[in-house]
Amino acid sequence: MSKIQLSKNFIKNSVKLALNEDLYPSGDITSNLVENNKVIKVKLLSNQNAIIGGLLFAKAAFSLVDSKIKFIIKKKDGSHVRKGSLIAAIEGKAKSILIAERVALNFLSHISGIATKTNQFVKLAGKKCKICCTRKTIPNLRVIQKYAVKLGGGTNHRFNLSDEYLIKDNHIASSDLKTLVSLAIKKKKGRKITVEVDNLKQLKNIMGLKFNTVLFDNMSIKNLKAGIKIAKRHYETEASGNVNLRTVKSIAKTGVNRISIGKITHSAAAIDLKIEI
Repeated sequence: MSKIQLSKNFIKNSVKLALNEDLYPSGDITSNLVENNKVIKVKLLSNQNAIIGGLLFAKAAFSLVDSKIKFIIKKKDGSHVRKGSLIAAIEGKAKSILIAERVALNFLSHISGIATKTNQFVKLAGKKCKICCTRKTIPNLRVIQKYAVKLGGGTNHRFNLSDEYLIKDNHIASSDLKTLVSLAIKKKKGRKITVEVDNLKQLKNIMGLKFNTVLFDNMSIKNLKAGIKIAKRHYETEASGNVNLRTVKSIAKTGVNRISIGKITHSAAAIDLKIEI
């Protein structure tokens, strides 16, 4: 799988884009009303229990606006924090802090939200079953969102369409399942092959072919158990579809190796954080 590159340059460039979005074309016309040389000390606090993430993005937001701002990190990315916890202490010119605060909070809230939601699923699934993210990410934010999943204890699925073969229902509807799997095996060049099935007949049709993972999509618990019994000695097993905090535990108990969940990236609620002067 493509490696997630969370370098200093990546963080800086991501934050630059966000600041440009917020400040174009005339800057922060409201914060410009504040006295330019007034120095303040503020606290970055969590308003709820969470897994915190994105602190280097927040730090970059403040430093890009004003390199003299001090951003002292009190909690590391991936830390469990409680409501009221001090995440960071910030000191600098009031105007500069006010200009950067929303961009900093947006990165923190979003990354922490994904990490927190992922961790809820991870705890329910138990140690024997991995929770994986998917490609259901906000365009241009995939690196950041997949980083957040790892903070929450989740596992990254393929990063993009070049990483591995994933033969899904619409591929199958456009061709023939066994033919597609056979072609992927011939062309794989070291890449992994995952085949999605939505019934046991499809599974039995491809048993014996040399691929890596069977993805059981939207199957009942009964059929999922039956499918895993057939496939587990030969392939890694994965489940997807209709996975939520109420169902994930029972899905994990079937013995499936991993569960992929789109909602941990595409619809995780932001964590409520605040900057208190």
